[in-house]
Amino acid sequence: MEKTAVLIFDAAQRSALAATRALGKRSDIVVFTTDCTIQALAGCSRYSSQYLQCPNPNQNSAAFVAWVAETITRYNIDFLLPVTEVTSRTLVEHKQQLPPCKLPFADHQTLLDLSNKTALTQLAHTLNVPVPASQYCETPDQIDWDAVQFPCVLKPALSKVLVNNVWLVTQVHIVHSRTEMAHLLTEKDYFTAHPFMVQQYIDGQGAGIFCYYQHGQAKAFFAHKRLREKPPSGGVSVLSESAAVNPLMKQHAQALLTAVNWHGAAMVEFKIASDGTPYLMEINTRLWGSLQLSIDAGVNFPALLFDGEYRTLTEQPGFTHGVQLRWLLGDVDNLYLQLKDKQTGIGGKLAAVGHFLLPKFSGRRHEVNRLDDMGPFWFELKNYF
Repeated sequence: MEKTAVLIFDAAQRSALAATRALGKRSDIVVFTTDCTIQALAGCSRYSSQYLQCPNPNQNSAAFVAWVAETITRYNIDFLLPVTEVTSRTLVEHKQQLPPCKLPFADHQTLLDLSNKTALTQLAHTLNVPVPASQYCETPDQIDWDAVQFPCVLKPALSKVLVNNVWLVTQVHIVHSRTEMAHLLTEKDYFTAHPFMVQQYIDGQGAGIFCYYQHGQAKAFFAHKRLREKPPSGGVSVLSESAAVNPLMKQHAQALLTAVNWHGAAMVEFKIASDGTPYLMEINTRLWGSLQLSIDAGVNFPALLFDGEYRTLTEQPGFTHGVQLRWLLGDVDNLYLQLKDKQTGIGGKLAAVGHFLLPKFSGRRHEVNRLDDMGPFWFELKNYF
């Protein structure tokens, strides 16, 4: 059987490792992995046939695109799978400069429309999807200060902006006073030179729904809940569990993705207010950090992305609820931060140790360290210390 060559980008990401394992196990696919370092996490997997070092797309977009074009030809690559915003936006924008190749995304303008938080918020408003009250600003001079209530959120339209062939990373800020806000508006270049929003602060719990769409048709949905994060106050999930999809969030996600005729994977993020209203925060048009959990629970998003470029797919059935995924070294960091926290009493610290050590003999898998593929874990462990 002739195998299809797949090139998975951003091999330092755990999502790239999950995709490498999911696709590399198939008899009809050969996986190549790449990143800008000498070696990377997914490149150490037994399911990566070869690791290739590429130019850093964050520092030189043009050199990266030229390298990809040459690599497609050299290795007869037929399918590209980027897993970060920078690589996906770069490849989609410059697809016409590449040899013919499958790329599981909508067109560049649609991708930008969903990535642009200002455009997305305006779209959501027209679809009656709840969004925080927002001011849309091209420059700080356009802010209506009389309408600002603190705390509020300063949110750049784009999380990444390409400036002179280099990617500028922006950041969302929660601000508590006019003095703090004025300081940020003058200190951060991405507020002085690029569009942003001043948004109402929603006090609530973050939640997301994970989707796969094929040319405007919904094919799969998934959801999880975070049990532990790094840092403990909120951040990257280190222990998560598959959970039922919230029907209202699903309805809102479908409205948005169907409206733009989306194609590919997407993570639609909400914040649930105290009254239960899910307010839209953003849509990430790429794979996500806890991707392995959805695969373990029965929704193989990498396989959907691949197969969806070659044939029409049927809508996926449900998935198993209660499956847990643990990122071991991330969980170690979580425990360390809790033990180090001077605000946490001895009882809380002992509880944290107990939760960390408490075994779960079924329904939980480790994200990186897997007995059939330990190479990535040894690589991660070596770089941890």
